[in-house]
Amino acid sequence: MSRQKILILDFGSQVTQLIARRVREAHVYCEVHPCDVSDEWVRRYAADGALKGVILSGGHASAYESADRAPQTVFELGLPVLGICYGMQTMAQQLGGKVESGRQREFGYAEVRARGHTALLKDLQDFRTAEGYGMLKVWMSHGDKVTELPPGFKLMASTDSCPIAGMADEARRFYGVQFHPEVTHTAQGRAMLERFVLDICGARPDWVMRDHVAEAVAAIREQVGDEEVILGLSGGVDSSVAAALIHRSIGDQLTCVFVDHGLMRLNEGDMVMGMFADRLHARVVRVDASQLFLDALAGVTDPEQKRKIIGRLFVDVFKEQARKLQAADASKKGAQWLAQGTIYPDVIESGGAHAHKGGKAVTIKSHHNVGGLPEQLGLKLLEPLRELFKDEVRELGIALGLPPEMVYRHPFPGPGLGVRILGEVKKEYADLLRRADAIFIDELRAAKQYDEVSQAFAVFLPVKSVGVMGDGRTYEYVVALRAVRTTDFMTASWAELPHELLARVSNRIVNEVRGISRVVYDITGKPPGTIEWE
Repeated sequence: MSRQKILILDFGSQVTQLIARRVREAHVYCEVHPCDVSDEWVRRYAADGALKGVILSGGHASAYESADRAPQTVFELGLPVLGICYGMQTMAQQLGGKVESGRQREFGYAEVRARGHTALLKDLQDFRTAEGYGMLKVWMSHGDKVTELPPGFKLMASTDSCPIAGMADEARRFYGVQFHPEVTHTAQGRAMLERFVLDICGARPDWVMRDHVAEAVAAIREQVGDEEVILGLSGGVDSSVAAALIHRSIGDQLTCVFVDHGLMRLNEGDMVMGMFADRLHARVVRVDASQLFLDALAGVTDPEQKRKIIGRLFVDVFKEQARKLQAADASKKGAQWLAQGTIYPDVIESGGAHAHKGGKAVTIKSHHNVGGLPEQLGLKLLEPLRELFKDEVRELGIALGLPPEMVYRHPFPGPGLGVRILGEVKKEYADLLRRADAIFIDELRAAKQYDEVSQAFAVFLPVKSVGVMGDGRTYEYVVALRAVRTTDFMTASWAELPHELLARVSNRIVNEVRGISRVVYDITGKPPGTIEWE
């Protein structure tokens, strides 16, 4: 590609993805690769002239003990380099400075004095002290610190406990910050990263989803040719956008298999069919496997066991349908490709972004969408979204003409209502929960709160509560409402929804969903809770 790019070298930080997201938000393309790529790999990566700068991520190790170092070539390319946390420490140590264990660790909020008026921090401040010093509100996470600047560097930022909280060699355009500009807790973090990428690196902001459509369509056509593709359509954002993109590319060469496990939201199956079969005129095979899933889940209460059962059955049903499709079309070879909605965070977390690049992948968690199906079915794998983050997938969906109400729906777990029904899953419970959840979402939309929260849903509790309706006593089920606000889903705060809205939702659920007599609201953050209940 002729597109300019930023290379992010990952030293194992849990927030490296956020660096990439911030760079992409500046409309500059970037890729994450492991810190231990070779010098030769870096030279090859930069050989086409598209590389405009390098960012070294944070990490959990100590620079003076760990073997994790940036390839020395990074500092010899003549390109700007930004080191963040561990990235700053290894930069300091590799270039002749000194890093030591700190007497006082810094974790969380800190106030940093910006010094030196460097190109990175010039005119950036959150407040001024009585003495007139410009201060930045940042997020720290370190125990070690740089105690001696490398030759050619000057002090750029400091705190009382970390005298060298930022350093710069502006002649070589090398910058290091001990804090994390990629997290939302650093107030000026986005501005810093945009300044580094756009101003210091001089990268063109040409990574735009509406322009990416034509490029992606051309790539799919070249990759697939005249062969057939099969895709497991779940109704979620990723698989929906992947299906729309592939259909735009190859039309009837794509067949979608929509496995309805009976644990979807109200009318969701009909919505999926209406969008893809009726509106986009895609070939969609709908499989009603709801009874099969409910029978397999009977008596099962453990959430992990429920997840495994649902995942295994989905794979079994999909495989059966794929084989039927291949056997039914004797005039053709059948599907040669399996398409998946894999996105970039999946690739990074599984180490998949690195394995073919010559680096040593560090797997954060294993990832699969349909459980090894490519190998089991003898199909080639098509993953058209594997370079994109979730927000980019949504932008792409809008560019492809999918309706906003589909593209910007809140996340929904793969096992569906199976993990929003606590304890055993029964059809009666699923039907009650579907209606209660739909009322909650309907009222959130009416109050213009749906887009203000990151995720909202109802949870069915397998307990009954005494109530009074009219002159009679009731003894019916309880649902909990959950709504959270978050930017990265790593942490979340419960949404302080208007009391009148919650009262209206509760009133409607109790009156309209016979079988539910009590509604409660979950006010637990993450941590200590999780976003989902199971």
